[in-house]
Amino acid sequence: MASSERSSFQSAVLSANSRPQLKIRFANLDTGRENVAVISRRSHALRPDVFSGFSRVELRCGQKVLLATLLITDDDTVVGPDDLGLAAPAFRRLNEPEGSLVSVSPAQPPVSLDAVRAKVQGHALNALQIQAIVDDIAHYRYSDVEIAAFLVGSARFLTADELLALTQAMAAAGTQLRWQQNIVVDKHCIGGIPGNRTSMIVVPIVAAHGLTIPKTSSRAITSPAGTADTMEVLARVDVGITEMKEIVANCKGCLIWGGHVNLSPADDILISVERMLSLDTNEQMVASIMSKKLAAGVTHLLIDIPVGPSSKVTNANEALRLRKLFEFAGDYFGIAVDVVTTDGRQPIGSGIGPVLEAQDIMAVLENKTDAPKDLREKSLRLAGQLLEYDPDLRGGAGYARARDLLDSGAALKKMQDIIAAQGPSGCTTELGTLQSDLLATADGVVTGIDCLKMNRIARTAGAPIDKGAGIKIFKKIGDRVNKGDPLYRIYSCDASEHDLAVKAARDNSGFKIGSPSSSEDGAHA
Repeated sequence: MASSERSSFQSAVLSANSRPQLKIRFANLDTGRENVAVISRRSHALRPDVFSGFSRVELRCGQKVLLATLLITDDDTVVGPDDLGLAAPAFRRLNEPEGSLVSVSPAQPPVSLDAVRAKVQGHALNALQIQAIVDDIAHYRYSDVEIAAFLVGSARFLTADELLALTQAMAAAGTQLRWQQNIVVDKHCIGGIPGNRTSMIVVPIVAAHGLTIPKTSSRAITSPAGTADTMEVLARVDVGITEMKEIVANCKGCLIWGGHVNLSPADDILISVERMLSLDTNEQMVASIMSKKLAAGVTHLLIDIPVGPSSKVTNANEALRLRKLFEFAGDYFGIAVDVVTTDGRQPIGSGIGPVLEAQDIMAVLENKTDAPKDLREKSLRLAGQLLEYDPDLRGGAGYARARDLLDSGAALKKMQDIIAAQGPSGCTTELGTLQSDLLATADGVVTGIDCLKMNRIARTAGAPIDKGAGIKIFKKIGDRVNKGDPLYRIYSCDASEHDLAVKAARDNSGFKIGSPSSSEDGAHA
């Protein structure tokens, strides 16, 4: 900060601190993740013009300090002249009742922003610089623009040392779980494939065998459902650390939302900005995933990399490079990492959206004859590989053991135990009442399905906000279709969302229909 800027800053601080405090008032504003404070233009305690050169302010209430973006309003129904309005995220984080007194002063930019500027200019950062950046992000001291600057700078290049330092710093910024067991297993898919809800089958299989698998999962950001969204159809996922440990002690596993136990909180913030920027480099992905697994106390990790034309990884060479990065990080942090590549050409199962995916999962666990075979087979393959970590299991017997646990009903019983331990969530289990079929416009064979397009249509239909919204797929690659056959059904709870989803599907169904010898050159259905 230049000397003239620092002098202006100090003058503003003195001016602000010499004035009376304001009373906290809840402002019913959903500002996403950002802390936002609102003052009246006719404020009795503060002159808004003092803050005209500062986009961020520092709020102090007793020993608590919070940085926020300041907005000024002329509407006294939002905040009065004696009040300071706090939008929902800021009000929750400050955690003080309405009417409490708070002082406001211009916020000095975090010192770590100097390192961000260096990164944008192409310089490598040391571990202390990265730790400072991550700490400030985790404590909401950065605006989205400042976070975006760090991400863009990191996307240009991230050295091996920076990748490790970023992983370590993100893991250390939140809760760090430790378990008594020597072997704690987990699996993670890098995402992008609709309906790929294998974790909810793998966890009860592995737990039924006796291995510990404390699965913490994410909610959807740009997809129609995350594992936590789908599990919430069946059980509560907002579980605290103490309760999580009790569930794992009794059931050997759990399926909960990782955000509630504060694992790698800076990563959740970075991901939300990455999605807006469409940034998802291999290095950032590895640091993100490994930081959560390191914080969760995992000792053995299986990574699923789907490969397909519309998945995150489109070819074998990309998958190989990503695999080596995961293995490099795993070796450094002492986590045994295995990587498998799987078929990412099309959705897994038949349902896309929380309720539809939960139906598929329970159909597999209940061994129903109409259960999706691809979801069953992929889950068995992944569970079998995790079971191979058991030193008491004969090598190569993992798949057969996983199949026996599923076929015998042991996995279903374990899932029922986990659901009972986590308790009911109160979420709806009903499908959306608005339903429309997307029909094939030509005879032929399904030669391709665009996973990204399927995700977008399901989200447009209302998933995951509306648990019962989504898509049920009737045809997969290789299936023969006749003109007029239904390819999939769209479910919605809201008429406007349903109309938009149906229109998007009719403009581009995401399906390609061609001759049996076609691959990806068929016509859109």
